[in-house]
Amino acid sequence: MSRADDPQQTYREFTEAVNMRPGELSSWLQTAESKQVGSHEGGRSGGGESVGHSSGRRIVDLLRRKRAELSAADYQHMRTVIGYVHRHLAQRPAGDVRDTKWRWSLMNWGHDPLR
Repeated sequence: MSRADDPQQTYREFTEAVNMRPGELSSWLQTAESKQVGSHEGGRSGGGESVGHSSGRRIVDLLRRKRAELSAADYQHMRTVIGYVHRHLAQRPAGDVRDTKWRWSLMNWGHDPLR
């Protein structure tokens, strides 16, 4: 079994990458800032829900479930989240990131870089 296929390792890395609580993330996803960032399926921008926003809703669901209820598809999504957060953190812009689309996008994926 490779490291990526180890559910315990995936769960640990997911809970390290996602540093927002379910209620906090759910509230964030209701904001205008949350809805205005991210890329859309098929490359569209501005139409429908962004990939990150959709992922955020799924993350809220994952965080609220018991580990025994998680499926292989859930663990695959956790690995997607881990990868996104790590890649995006490596692209941190200079200066104050408090009110940036970079931070807002990360927050859609459950990670607030100001923590």
